[in-house]
Amino acid sequence: MKLKWFLMMAGLIIIWSVSWPIYKVALVYTPPLLFAGMRCLFGGVLLGAVIWKTRDRIHWRKNWKIYVVTGTLNIALFYGLQTVGLKLVPSGLFSVIVYFQPILVGLLAWLWLGESMTLPKVLGLILGFLGVISVSAEGFSGHVSILGIILGILSALSWALGTVYTKKNSYSVDSLWMVAFQCLIGGCVLMIAGLSSENWSSIVWNDTFIWGLSFGTILGIALSWILYVILVKTGDASVVATFTFLVPMLAVIIGTVLLNEPFTKLLFLGIVLIVASIYLVNKKQKQASEQIVIQGKMGV
Repeated sequence: MKLKWFLMMAGLIIIWSVSWPIYKVALVYTPPLLFAGMRCLFGGVLLGAVIWKTRDRIHWRKNWKIYVVTGTLNIALFYGLQTVGLKLVPSGLFSVIVYFQPILVGLLAWLWLGESMTLPKVLGLILGFLGVISVSAEGFSGHVSILGIILGILSALSWALGTVYTKKNSYSVDSLWMVAFQCLIGGCVLMIAGLSSENWSSIVWNDTFIWGLSFGTILGIALSWILYVILVKTGDASVVATFTFLVPMLAVIIGTVLLNEPFTKLLFLGIVLIVASIYLVNKKQKQASEQIVIQGKMGV
């Protein structure tokens, strides 16, 4: 694995992991949909302003469908369904449902992109999902809503479809403008939904909220999605998705260190399973004769 790719992946995992506690604190002072909409919209505006000199790469007439689809799948549906679903399902259970995404990406990338599906990769994806269940188990208590579970599944599906669609079209469009437009389009949809169902006056504009919004705008949305799109573009979508198993694990570890939450046996087990998962998915067998590969069908 190239060092640059690894460093970008490490940066992405760290950003997404620390986002959970930061957003949790900020959400005390803001309605969730409006907060998600502002992060995405402001992130898109900021990135667009930074790369404005390269606007000749937009090619709107050619690429507008890609911008709309990625904005819908990666931002509007993913964050929107996630925001509403978290209100209905315990956070641990919801995290498990959402992080079914890497398994979906592995399946879709095999069917749609023709990525190989080896037995170690299948085992790795399963172990990673079991690891997420283990590290999230403490958050399973509370009322479970069928609607919330459905929203969690749809959130995972939209993220998986968005990832594979991004990979399939990554060389047809400028990566930075893809991120900018998906954030702008998705952010506008979330803002409309938020303004229709939440009260703008409910936002408390204090230092905590502004810090959370600033972090979300610059790092949580703009930079993290740039990293994610580049990583998906330059590597197997299923491999990138598997590394995201680390996000809930690190988020729980951060809570253990900073919020004095207990370090449980289930957390330790989850760490072991997730590390094993990443190893298996990235494992390169030395001899082709030893490798059992199921060839996927190329998408149309």
